[in-house]
Amino acid sequence: MGNDRTGNRSAGDGRAGGGLASSGRPALSVGFLLTNNFTLTALSSFIDALRLAADEGDGSRPIRCHWHVLGNADEPRKSSCGIAVAPDTPYDFDLSGLDYLVVVGGLLHRGPQLDAQGAACLARAAKAGIALVGVCTGSFVLARSGLMQDRACCVSWYHFRDFIEEFPHLVPVAEQLFVEDRDRITCSGGAGVVDLAAHLIERHLGAQAAQKAMHILQVDPGRAANQSQPPPPVGGPVPDGRVRRAMLMMEQNLGNPLAVEEIAARLKISTRQFERVFQSATGMSPNRFYRLLRLRYGLWMLKTSPRSVTDVALEAGFADCAHFSRHFREVFGINPSKVRKQAETVEADMILPISGGTSRKTQYDPRFHG
Repeated sequence: MGNDRTGNRSAGDGRAGGGLASSGRPALSVGFLLTNNFTLTALSSFIDALRLAADEGDGSRPIRCHWHVLGNADEPRKSSCGIAVAPDTPYDFDLSGLDYLVVVGGLLHRGPQLDAQGAACLARAAKAGIALVGVCTGSFVLARSGLMQDRACCVSWYHFRDFIEEFPHLVPVAEQLFVEDRDRITCSGGAGVVDLAAHLIERHLGAQAAQKAMHILQVDPGRAANQSQPPPPVGGPVPDGRVRRAMLMMEQNLGNPLAVEEIAARLKISTRQFERVFQSATGMSPNRFYRLLRLRYGLWMLKTSPRSVTDVALEAGFADCAHFSRHFREVFGINPSKVRKQAETVEADMILPISGGTSRKTQYDPRFHG
């Protein structure tokens, strides 16, 4: 991939075995384009992984890896949390030595994400055949620039609906941490950015360098691209604020379910009134909805962790494994113990009739109402 390209920049002030190509360039060179209101965590996580892989210990010398924040030095880019970052490399930088150009996204709908110079830099990189990476809402920037045609695009479940409404012709993926489709890589953001960085470090510098970076960052060894994103919370188009608050309480108390009476008391309405407004808004009783939410959580744990079925049952708020297994079979038509063998046939979002989540299914599924 990018290792075949050569550059004319210095590889740093040291030598690290296996980290430098024969041309003297670093084994991995990454440029960053920051959008307006970019996510600071996404940038810092990616760069921290690179700097730890670039040198011995935590020396942070850019020996095996180089990184550049492109832009105008006198125009710091403000992140979504208000902290500004000043670019260290001009837009007209020679991009030919880069292995990847990473667009760091952030808040949507706050005006143009890139200025004209940044957009031109991105187009120049695409024309040069440099692999383009979109993290967080960087996928929106790539799509808006016409650079995701005929490619799968990873988005966070949080922005899934925004994406399909704006780009109905593209294929969004909200079930994975990141997706690599030829010379385009898109990442949902959050902690998944570290996993993506580790993936690229392993590709260019080897597994040991990636493991070292993850170890110093105190992050579990890099998760694979197809690792599931955590399940989205519930919170679709429900106009009744009381019902939305009740859903939030349920999401925050999966392992120790609240009684319907307690939820109603916190909402300052009677239990009967709460059950009536919840049924009207969702098409099902609060107890049934709560149970389906916990079953979906259990399914996610079974698909993404090695925990035993008993542990999963207890974590999902069921009294015992038998109780969990019975309800699980009723909803998914499969025993929990068999999910890991047939995970690809079981879809968690099927049980969230009002989720803002991860499929283009109709808003309500009558199989789970009543």
